[in-house]
Amino acid sequence: MVTLSLIRSVAQRSHSTLIQDAAGAAALVVMLVVGLHLPAFI
Repeated sequence: MVTLSLIRSVAQRSHSTLIQDAAGAAALVVMLVVGLHLPAFI
């Protein structure tokens, strides 16, 4: 229970940057997928 409350409090404190972090992580995943499929196009 302590871990869950700690994660919840961290998410509440960093709510303003949470969306930016998620967008950055999604961009990294997209670049990884494109990079892995790039040799198939050449």
